[in-house]
Amino acid sequence: MRILFLAPHPFFQDRGTPIAVSLLLKVLSERGDSIDLLTYHEGENIAYKNVRTHRIHRLPLIKNIGPGFSLKKMVCDVFLFISAMSLLRKNQYDMVHAVEESAFMALIFKMVYKTPYVYDMDSIMSDQVLQRLPFLKAFSGLMQFIEGLAVRHAAAVVAVCDALADFARRFDPQKNIVILRDISLLNDEKKATKKREKISLGIDGLVLMYVGNLEYYQGIDLLLESFRIAATKRENIHLVIIGGSKSDIEKYQAMVEKYDSVSRVHFLGIKSMTYLADYLAQADILASPRIVGNNTPMKIYSYLHSGKAVLATNIDSHTQVLDEDVAKLAAPQVNEFSEALLKLIDSPALRKRLGTQGKKLIEEKHSYTVFKDIVLTLYENLENEIFYGD
Repeated sequence: MRILFLAPHPFFQDRGTPIAVSLLLKVLSERGDSIDLLTYHEGENIAYKNVRTHRIHRLPLIKNIGPGFSLKKMVCDVFLFISAMSLLRKNQYDMVHAVEESAFMALIFKMVYKTPYVYDMDSIMSDQVLQRLPFLKAFSGLMQFIEGLAVRHAAAVVAVCDALADFARRFDPQKNIVILRDISLLNDEKKATKKREKISLGIDGLVLMYVGNLEYYQGIDLLLESFRIAATKRENIHLVIIGGSKSDIEKYQAMVEKYDSVSRVHFLGIKSMTYLADYLAQADILASPRIVGNNTPMKIYSYLHSGKAVLATNIDSHTQVLDEDVAKLAAPQVNEFSEALLKLIDSPALRKRLGTQGKKLIEEKHSYTVFKDIVLTLYENLENEIFYGD
């Protein structure tokens, strides 16, 4: 098949959606599809067989585009739409694979060019907008109506988790909806052991680690306050935070300056995913304190695969994958989260049991082989529908 793949974000970058897109491109290119990838002007160039990368025009004033809804993304999406229209006029595509908000563009393209599309749903777009711009709540019904149009007119919807699949079914219960969960990023990190990157902070004690961006929904305030409480009761514990922009790190560093345990909170900044396995291996407990959201954080799969104990909030984002057999779950409240942290600190046996069960879950249900099989089945079915009417 000839596919126009719309990726409305910087590609490639070491973070959630771009990593998922990279995995998809790998599978489709190996399947033999001919793919035109259209993405933003920012990002690292990666070569894939049968994939040609196109970028929107470089926008000098638009830099460091982060995850989630933003004015920067809105500007880039205008240029993405124009570039996609140009490619569709020049080429005959069998399918448009539209990630996130580009599904709304694909809806228009289907009306104009009759090209079917796959809606790759990584989040609920209306929720993203309202989280950043709550004053638009009066328009939430309209935004969800537009999301419903994108679902109903798609050839298939690819949802990253159960909650998003349920959301899509509200608009069309008969729609072909495929759940394509993220996978661990530790599978391709064998080379990292050849050049092991140590956390050179002289840490001597138990390490609680967080990996990810420092956006408010990630619950960093919850994490820091819970650690502060635990640190007043247990002396030999440290918190290591990997990721985050310079401004976010400065904000949270200012917050911990008033803590007695300030010397035990370490902000490492952004680190290459090449060494993710090495960092996780040096932790005793891995934290995901997210306070809101629908989709399961991609890091959860790598956390579990590392064989280390996971501490997470008991919100839908986590409980779609996690339960008490593989992780320690707590309400997204400081007292509950700090109490759960103390239980893990005080129980090496519990940490070992959770780590063992978590790794087993990933190897059995969330491997690259499972991911690949789901993508191949989806596209084989779509190909049959397009060319043979099955």
